[in-house]
Amino acid sequence: MNNTTKTIHRLLAGAALGLALLAPAQAVRIKEVAAVQGVRSNQLTGYGLVVGLDGTGDQTTQMPFTTQSVANYLQQLGITLPDNRASQLQLKNVAAVIVTAQLPAFAQPGQAVDVTVASMGNARSLKGGMLVATPLRGADGEIYAIAQGNVVVGGAGAAAAGSKVQINHLSAGRVPEGAQVERAVPTPLLDGDTINLGLNAADFQTASRVAEAINRRMGSGMARAMDGRTVQVRAPGDSDARVSFIAQLEELTLEQAAPAAKVVINARTGSIVLNQAVTLNPCAIAHGNLSVTISSQPVVSQPAPLSGGQTVVAEQAAIQIKQEPGILYQVPASPQLADVVRALNALGATPQDLLAILQAIKASGALNAELEVI
Repeated sequence: MNNTTKTIHRLLAGAALGLALLAPAQAVRIKEVAAVQGVRSNQLTGYGLVVGLDGTGDQTTQMPFTTQSVANYLQQLGITLPDNRASQLQLKNVAAVIVTAQLPAFAQPGQAVDVTVASMGNARSLKGGMLVATPLRGADGEIYAIAQGNVVVGGAGAAAAGSKVQINHLSAGRVPEGAQVERAVPTPLLDGDTINLGLNAADFQTASRVAEAINRRMGSGMARAMDGRTVQVRAPGDSDARVSFIAQLEELTLEQAAPAAKVVINARTGSIVLNQAVTLNPCAIAHGNLSVTISSQPVVSQPAPLSGGQTVVAEQAAIQIKQEPGILYQVPASPQLADVVRALNALGATPQDLLAILQAIKASGALNAELEVI
């Protein structure tokens, strides 16, 4: 192989490497960035009773609604208690609970869904209990499901002689497939001659790329971006053809748009998350700590013998103030996420300190990202 051929091969290899570096981000399907509007789940909620507890239920003297609920339930079964007797019931094996569930889209009568049960009184544990038939209502007040079954609690606890041990949370649990759907929720999927795709996150660039991908595959003018969240698509009127059409739409791929630069801060836990678009401009940061320590110890003042005085216990306090020197750190320009992480790690600050540092960097204009505190 002569030198000319070797040079051509080097140029081709360099060009291939350049194309690889300039290759677009991994393609994603439309179903991963958008969903058909109107196809969603619905929240259901209800009030019920959990029975069969081992003495860990509500203290009915403090929770009168539990006693009233049991009396009403017994009355539905044909058992009527005098008012004076109903108020004296001691129902340590019963707990009043709130039951919630998610009704999936297109759920039909007879389908089973999971439910979550949570105590609303002072029950110590729902472990081993059974939820009696509880109607679950939607936002319109109509009953869409009936829940009943054994409550599964992912924890354990024991108490004796003033000592107590508990693992996980005992006042909430689940009933797997514990609700049976009684009524279907109509969906507007087959209404009109268009369907709307709602993006998971509002972004004009993503909406434009979704419309372009649909028009490129289905034909020009089939889709148009209405705004940064909605893409309107012309769809066939026949129900069978529309379902197949939506299935094809969801499988179309498009180049994933670069996300907006964002830093998410959880002030409660000290968690900080940065995405790949975050960059830093050159800046200087000074960070120091001021600590105040107050300590006290008892001092006994003993009177002289036969003086008739009393022994007095006093407190002697000592206060110390310690201030660590603040060192000025120079943070260089960081065009990539790895550079940003390296620059922040060089500060040696704790996550709680980084919360204040990042907010100060953002206020100075050196942080090129949106700062979101949750």
